[in-house]
Amino acid sequence: MVNTGDTAWILTSAALVLLMTPGLALFYGGMVRAKSVLNMMMMSFGALALISVLWVLYGYSIAFGDDVGAGLLGDPSQYFGLKGLMEDTTSEAGGLPTMAFVGFQAVFAIITVALISGAIADRAKFGSWMVFAGVWATIVYFPVAHWVFDFSLDEHVGGWIANNLAAIDFAGGTAVHINAGAAGLALALVLGKRRGFGREAMRPHNLPLVMIGAGLLWFGWFGFNAGSALAANNTAAVAWVNTLVATAAATLGWLLVEKLRDGHSTSLGAASGVVAGLVAITPACSALSPVGSIIVGFVAGALCALAVGLKYKLGYDDSLDVVGVHLVGGLWGTIAVGFFADPDAPAGVESLFFGGSVDQLWRQVVGAVAVLAYSFVLTLVIGIVIQKTIGFRITQEDEVTGIDTVVHAESGYDFASLGSSGSTAPLAGQARAEARSTEGVGA
Repeated sequence: MVNTGDTAWILTSAALVLLMTPGLALFYGGMVRAKSVLNMMMMSFGALALISVLWVLYGYSIAFGDDVGAGLLGDPSQYFGLKGLMEDTTSEAGGLPTMAFVGFQAVFAIITVALISGAIADRAKFGSWMVFAGVWATIVYFPVAHWVFDFSLDEHVGGWIANNLAAIDFAGGTAVHINAGAAGLALALVLGKRRGFGREAMRPHNLPLVMIGAGLLWFGWFGFNAGSALAANNTAAVAWVNTLVATAAATLGWLLVEKLRDGHSTSLGAASGVVAGLVAITPACSALSPVGSIIVGFVAGALCALAVGLKYKLGYDDSLDVVGVHLVGGLWGTIAVGFFADPDAPAGVESLFFGGSVDQLWRQVVGAVAVLAYSFVLTLVIGIVIQKTIGFRITQEDEVTGIDTVVHAESGYDFASLGSSGSTAPLAGQARAEARSTEGVGA
């Protein structure tokens, strides 16, 4: 029999998580330069459109179909087109219609793909991005979701991380954030640095957009984490509270690092700290106490604030710090379960600091490293193939002109209306002249 209360909560949570992708579009869109804002937002909306369709066709089946090989892959044909599921009221959580679970997991797939786009802002062809998104979701995200989220039940056999390794990833520290962060690093290496990286200021063009986006992400993340309980119960309540305090603590941690390092705390730092805390608590929110969540969150904020500078030291151009926030924050949050998990929390596992056990710690490390390596290697291969065939990066001349104008024939802001000509052609011509004059100058 359908539990209407749980079903209502999961459908509401799914809507909250769906809102996170437009929130991410605002967050990323505000962080880029004005000439790239539409392209940046389109990459999120493009992922939303494409992955929704692929999830229904075969993504859900790969992720949650019966295992066809050592916990690595679900049967792609079992639920192709969601056949046989419209009247099925059984799921991994008793009383929850399967279609509610399908919808909830769909929005996880969408935002995971969208997260990657921040690493290649300002320089990726939109068509190539869409090709990448479809291929990457198919051979990276859908199988990893099977590993992490598909639990064995009765005669159904699920993924190896969830069942054989028994690593805890309540809402996607490995499947979402480490996965996307590793992919972002690989794509940043394939596409190379933006023109002027390390020499020119590439400041966010609209910080209010960034903060609105961060606020929407925080709001939607309660569905992300608390909704992963798959019921309106105590586990959801604990996850909700832990998500609140970890995020708040991470914001404070980031701002403190900025104050000590730079002499001032910034709105961009506050927004980034919010996301860092949300990332870190995602895998751990069912396993920690509220106090433990504060500790993990605060460390995540400080750690990610320091990690975003690695791209300048190591020489990779991760445009919007997907690596520094999502990869580093996801690794920390996943591994922190092994240090701070409280046996009184819903997950009920001991950790190094609460029980003196290292058993959960090694499981968390293995799960995190496995997803990181799988995602990085396959993304590198996919990116190289796309770059060598249809091309992934726009030309230097088009990058100077602005990807919005060149790729989408639009501008995020109608500057021409402020003048008398009513045309942006002179501005575009000037930008192209600048590009020609600097042709051959390395990034």
